[in-house]
Amino acid sequence: MNLDIRTAIQTLFVLTLAGVVLSIFVGIRTIRSGHKLLYFRKRREMVSRGWRAIFGAFLLVGVAFAINRYAEPTAYRFFPPSPTITLTPTITLTPSITITPSITLTPTITNTPSVTYTPAMPDSIRNGIQTTITPNPSAVFSPVLISRMIDDDFQPIDPQTMFDNPVTTLYGAFSYDQMVVGSHWAALWYRLADQELLCYESKPWDGGTGGYGFTECTPTSDQWLPGDYEVQIFVGTEWKNSGQFTITGEPPTPLPSATATRTATATWTVTATGTATLRPTVTPTPTVTQTRTRTPTPKPTNTRAPTATY
Repeated sequence: MNLDIRTAIQTLFVLTLAGVVLSIFVGIRTIRSGHKLLYFRKRREMVSRGWRAIFGAFLLVGVAFAINRYAEPTAYRFFPPSPTITLTPTITLTPSITITPSITLTPTITNTPSVTYTPAMPDSIRNGIQTTITPNPSAVFSPVLISRMIDDDFQPIDPQTMFDNPVTTLYGAFSYDQMVVGSHWAALWYRLADQELLCYESKPWDGGTGGYGFTECTPTSDQWLPGDYEVQIFVGTEWKNSGQFTITGEPPTPLPSATATRTATATWTVTATGTATLRPTVTPTPTVTQTRTRTPTPKPTNTRAPTATY
């Protein structure tokens, strides 16, 4: 018989419960028998014996609870369990007929993506690079986070990937490392639907070798059309990282410009009473845009009489 600690404790617990039941049964029976005796001393002694048996039953209840709750962990502290090897039955395979395929199908076409999109700097910006300091090819930039505001430490305040019109200025915040002061860098803001370049900055790097920075874009509000946008970061002419966001809602309609109309009419007539009559009339009509119309009153006609010759 293979008896382990757990089985022994469970057996002891069951025996204790049996002792509880037996003690209660004996105690009740003894008390009843004692009440039937005629002699007072014998009756009191037998009743006391019955109550002791019942009290002992309650003690056994506590012992049974302690055995069930604490006996097994306590025993394992003094007798650590050893791993038991579990025998796994081995299935014996019966050999069967194996069908050998005669034709092996080999795929002849493998779909391999041939084009990988990598942002490139436009030639117009590339040709405008003036710094001669070679940028560090190991410079790294984090993905660009877009927000409406940044704090004094160039950290974005409530960065989002979707903005509702009206939109004025957006900031692209990032972290960087291993930059060379004076080397060229650029930040380009594109609308992806038509590849429209909304904003860009291209200049020598004036920050530190590592830290936090930002780029901003403030076009006219009507240029923030609904759609997807991307901010691209370049060091030299090499793309480093990007950040994308979406604009929703129609942009506000730009206000019409003020229109002013100014009409000036001047007439000058010279009349000679002699042989020659000269009537030149000059009527310039310049039109200037203005908010109100002003028509100056022409001066009275100045007529001079030439001296007659006899």
